[in-house]
Amino acid sequence: MATVLDVKGLNCPLPILRAKKAIKDVPMGETLQVLATDPGSVKDFDAFCRQTGNTLVETKEEGGVYSFLIKRAS
Repeated sequence: MATVLDVKGLNCPLPILRAKKAIKDVPMGETLQVLATDPGSVKDFDAFCRQTGNTLVETKEEGGVYSFLIKRAS
Protein backbone atom coordinates (compact mmCIF):
# COMPACT_ATOMS: atom_id res chain seq x y z
CA MET A 1 0.00 0.00 0.00
CA ALA A 2 1.48 3.31 -1.08
CA THR A 3 1.89 6.24 1.27
CA VAL A 4 -0.23 9.08 -0.12
CA LEU A 5 0.91 12.71 -0.17
CA ASP A 6 -1.81 15.21 -1.12
CA VAL A 7 -0.28 18.45 -2.42
CA LYS A 8 -3.28 19.54 -4.48
CA GLY A 9 -3.54 23.33 -4.72
CA LEU A 10 0.17 23.88 -4.15
CA ASN A 11 2.43 25.28 -6.87
CA CYS A 12 6.07 24.67 -7.72
CA PRO A 13 8.33 24.12 -5.85
CA LEU A 14 6.14 23.04 -2.91
CA PRO A 15 4.96 19.65 -4.30
CA ILE A 16 8.58 18.57 -4.87
CA LEU A 17 9.76 19.87 -1.51
CA ARG A 18 6.96 18.05 0.32
CA ALA A 19 7.64 14.86 -1.66
CA LYS A 20 11.36 15.07 -0.90
CA LYS A 21 10.56 15.24 2.81
CA ALA A 22 7.85 12.54 2.71
CA ILE A 23 9.88 9.98 0.77
CA LYS A 24 12.41 9.85 3.61
CA ASP A 25 9.72 8.15 5.73
CA VAL A 26 8.86 5.58 3.03
CA PRO A 27 10.67 2.24 3.49
CA MET A 28 13.18 1.28 0.77
CA GLY A 29 11.41 -0.40 -2.16
CA GLU A 30 7.99 0.94 -1.12
CA THR A 31 6.02 3.61 -2.96
CA LEU A 32 4.85 7.16 -2.41
CA GLN A 33 1.80 8.37 -4.32
CA VAL A 34 1.74 12.12 -4.85
CA LEU A 35 -1.49 13.91 -5.83
CA ALA A 36 -0.95 17.35 -7.35
CA THR A 37 -2.84 19.91 -9.41
CA ASP A 38 0.12 21.93 -10.74
CA PRO A 39 0.60 21.04 -14.45
CA GLY A 40 4.30 21.85 -14.08
CA SER A 41 4.64 19.00 -11.61
CA VAL A 42 4.74 16.48 -14.49
CA LYS A 43 8.21 17.56 -15.61
CA ASP A 44 9.24 18.37 -12.03
CA PHE A 45 8.60 14.84 -10.75
CA ASP A 46 10.31 13.30 -13.78
CA ALA A 47 13.42 15.38 -13.04
CA PHE A 48 13.13 14.75 -9.28
CA CYS A 49 13.20 10.98 -9.80
CA ARG A 50 16.12 11.13 -12.23
CA GLN A 51 18.12 13.27 -9.78
CA THR A 52 17.33 11.22 -6.67
CA GLY A 53 17.56 7.72 -8.18
CA ASN A 54 13.98 6.93 -7.23
CA THR A 55 11.74 5.32 -9.87
CA LEU A 56 8.74 7.13 -11.34
CA VAL A 57 6.52 4.05 -11.73
CA GLU A 58 3.43 5.79 -13.05
CA THR A 59 2.07 9.21 -13.98
CA LYS A 60 -1.66 9.73 -14.48
CA GLU A 61 -3.95 12.73 -14.93
CA GLU A 62 -7.64 12.63 -14.21
CA GLY A 63 -9.89 15.67 -13.93
CA GLY A 64 -6.97 18.06 -13.47
CA VAL A 65 -5.37 15.96 -10.71
CA TYR A 66 -1.98 14.46 -11.46
CA SER A 67 -0.98 11.25 -9.71
CA PHE A 68 2.66 10.21 -9.45
CA LEU A 69 3.69 6.82 -8.10
CA ILE A 70 7.30 6.95 -6.93
CA LYS A 71 9.22 3.87 -5.78
CA ARG A 72 11.92 4.65 -3.25
CA ALA A 73 15.33 3.51 -4.37
CA SER A 74 17.01 0.86 -2.29
